[in-house]
Order: sequence, then C-alpha cells, then structure tokens
Amino acid sequence: MVYEPPQSEWKSLGVVSLTVQTPTSSNFTPPETQPPPPPPRWRSPEFIFYGVAFLIVVPYMVKIPYDISNESNPNFYKISPRLQEGWLFGRRVDNSDAQYRSFRSNIPSLLALSTVHLLSGKLYARIARFLSNDPEDNAPESSHNASRVPFLMVFSLLMLTGLHGTSALKILAILAANYWIAMLKIPALTWIFNGAVLFASNWYEGFRFGDVHGALASLDNLPGFYPRWHISFNITMLRLLSFNMDYYWAAKGGLVTAPGGTMTHKQRATISHSLELYSFTNFLVYVLYPALYIAGPIMGFNDFVWQLRRPQRVNGSDRVSFPTAYALRFLACLFTLEVILHMMYVVAIKDSRAWHGLGPLQLSMVGFWNLIIVWMKLLIPWRFFRLWALADGIDPPENMVRCMANNYSALGFWRSWHRSYNLWVIRYIYIPLGGSTHLLRNTLIVFSFVALWHDLSFKLLAWGWLVSLFVIPEILARSMVSRSKFGDRFWYRHACALGGIGNILLMMGANLVGFVIGTDGMRHSSYSI
Repeated sequence: MVYEPPQSEWKSLGVVSLTVQTPTSSNFTPPETQPPPPPPRWRSPEFIFYGVAFLIVVPYMVKIPYDISNESNPNFYKISPRLQEGWLFGRRVDNSDAQYRSFRSNIPSLLALSTVHLLSGKLYARIARFLSNDPEDNAPESSHNASRVPFLMVFSLLMLTGLHGTSALKILAILAANYWIAMLKIPALTWIFNGAVLFASNWYEGFRFGDVHGALASLDNLPGFYPRWHISFNITMLRLLSFNMDYYWAAKGGLVTAPGGTMTHKQRATISHSLELYSFTNFLVYVLYPALYIAGPIMGFNDFVWQLRRPQRVNGSDRVSFPTAYALRFLACLFTLEVILHMMYVVAIKDSRAWHGLGPLQLSMVGFWNLIIVWMKLLIPWRFFRLWALADGIDPPENMVRCMANNYSALGFWRSWHRSYNLWVIRYIYIPLGGSTHLLRNTLIVFSFVALWHDLSFKLLAWGWLVSLFVIPEILARSMVSRSKFGDRFWYRHACALGGIGNILLMMGANLVGFVIGTDGMRHSSYSI
C-alpha cells in the first residue's frame, strides 16, 4: 500500500504537503523520517513584509483583469460575442476555451457514465462472488479484482462504441496491429508504428471509411458521441507504447520476484509480470480502461495490472475517506474556476486579440490569468477522471501537484505539471536514452517529443525548444552555487528566491508561447511591456 498519512500527520506536515509532496512522489518521506524543520519565520520582519505585500499585490492582480472585463473597456465589443449567460453574480461567463468547454458542457454525461460504470461494476462483483459460492466475501481481494477483467473488457468495448461509433473499428484495428508488433519484440518498430499512426490520424483527421472505399461510406454516418477519436489518440498511444516496452523488458529481463506486501509506485511500474499476463485481453482492458481512457492520468501497463492483482488501499482520516475528501477538493477547484470565468474574461481577450490599448501591467495580467486558467482547465478534468478511478479501486498518479505560479524550479515544474506524463517520459524515453549522462541532449529530445505529442505544430515545437533552453540557467546555477557548499550562508536562500523568480518568468514565457498567445502574441506583449 502506498503510504498515505492520516489526517493528524497531514496537519503536522503543513499546507505544502497537500500540493508539493504526494504519497507517490519520489521526494515524499513519512513524518517520522524527515529531518527537523528550521525555526519558523512567520513573525520575523521579513515575513511580516511579505504578508503586507501579499495583502496589497494579490488583490490588485485580481482587480486588473476584472476591470478590463467590464463594458468600460473600449475593446469590450470584441469580447462580448464570446461570452455566454452565466449563473454567478449576475455576470456572463467566459466559456470560450474550446477544450474546457467540451468538459464543462459534458459534466452531466460524464457523471452518468461514471455512475453506471461504478454501480454495474459493484453489481458484477456481487454476482461473481455469489457464483463462486463465496457469498460471505471470504475470497482475497486480489481474486475479486482479477475476476473483474471480463466485466472491464465488455464495458470498455461498449463505451468505446458509444463514444466513437464505427470508428471504434479503426481503434481496435490499430490496437491489434500494435499487439502483433509487441510480440515481435522490436522496440524500434513499436515507436515507428505509433509515430506514423499519430501523424496520419491527425493529418487525415481520423480517416474516413468512404475514403478507403465508396461502399464503406455509410459507416461514416455512425460517428458516436465523440466522433473525433484522433484528438485524444495521443493519450492512447502512450498506453500502446507502455505495453509494448513493458512486454519487451519482461521478455528480455526475465521474471523478477515481486516483494511481499505493499508495493510502491516505482516497484509496480518497473517489476514485470509473467509473460502470460501480457495477453491481448489484459492489453485491451488496460488501454480502454473507462475511467482513464478519455484523458488520463497515464498509467503504465505493469502498474495497472499490479493494481488488479494487488489492489491499492488509499487511506484517509478517521472522519473522511480519501475518495470523499478528494471529491470535495475537486468540487472546490471546479467552483474556483467558475468564479474566475465569471469575473475575468481573459480567455476571450486573448482569443479576440483585444489587447490593443492595454498597458504593460494589464497585458501581464492577461497572460498570467490565462496561464492560471490553463492550469485549472487541465487540473479539473484530470482530477475528475482520477476520482472516478479511485472510486473504482485504481490509484493512478496525481497529475497536478503544484500551481503554475509556485514552480520555482524549471526542472521541478515538469515533475509537477502533468506528472503522470512526466513519469511516463522518464521511464520510456529519458532513462533508455541514458538519463542525466547526456542531460542537455536528452532534455532537448524529450521536450521535442513532448511538444510534437501535444500538437504537430511549430508553436508547440518552439515551446519545447524554449523549455529546453530555459532549463540551462538552473543547471548552471546549481553546479556553481550548490547547496552542499553554500546552503548555510545567509544569502543562499535569497539567491534561490531570485533564481526562482527568473525560472517562473521563463516558464511563463514558454507556456504563453506554447499554450496561450503563440509567438506573434508574445512578440506584441514583449514589445508593449
């Protein structure tokens, strides 16, 4: 079981333990093994100054985008067509971000789907126990989870068909071809095949049956509820690569005896199963697992099957169970973003390019709050799908363990932003390439892959190269002013703070280019500022 401290221990760890450290993060240590903390500085003149600055600056950072989101803004006529009727404070809502709008509009459908999945899964488990002549539930929990595979297979195929209609046949054909390639044990062929499928599916927008043969054109008339299957195929592709590589390493390295009792996330990810468990049935159940199929978080095949074989029990406090507490956190995040979208129309300002005439501070806040919204619009769906998986007894990694504004380390930022993807990249790309032995080369390769995986566009490729470039100052600073040599000097903490400010600004610049305003908008903003 992954270590999950009870409520009393979370309190002793402090607020940062809810975000910066997670039970499955590599830097997480239980309270009893942590070194004693330094004396608190809350009442020092330095921190009193910080508190006063916070009370003045942060509300002003909220006021600026609120002011330019009102009708007094000369550019409001450009913004207004992108707004919709809201339900808070008598204001309209900026629902113009297409990615978040697709999730927000489908929350009722997703709630219904998750409820049907969870309830039918419970019913199936009860029937399976009854048919196994064990109505008293005396069988080990692992056998119950293993018996879920047929149910998960059927439900996943039904969900796939409902989502994509006849395009489910295309996905199943890709999955069958990928499994056949896995059995060949040729890693290069796996990467070439999946890269080619990702590129072709985006280029041809998911393929049409009618383009293959006119007699098949009628199949295009049954698209399902989510016909654009190729948009989210990049998530599926990671699972295909994970299965093939995990199987290759299992076949090459031989069976490693798993430790008894609880396994850590790292053990579940790296310890292989016996080869018969890399079956086509388990492959389909893993790739199409309902709670994580649409958007993740991403799990490796080994990890997923270990959790079926040895269910993970995540503890909460004596008062609130962990999934319930996690659900409350999800609702708090959802409501927070609703408030922001009702009070600040920065996405509409960005999309309509209604920034002409704005001052440098106003432009900065448009960019800053757009990044906050990017962070939250990703955090909320990921937490919803993780909550769904937790309720089903599967514990995927938490994707967002920091806010975009408190990542003072460029390297640490990528361990905390889309964290499950970071864990995937480290296992399947970074370490096989040699890891830190060739740090700069591998960093450039990794971020180029990450950029093209997100979107086959120059904007994202520029983002990847910028991120690689912006990592260099931190690497140099760490080597020149290391903590082991200078950590006890009075100025070291302030030098780190200054470097953290620089890192945050560089990361904001890279992400503004990649996910918000692009290179043209960034040039305009830089010139104006």
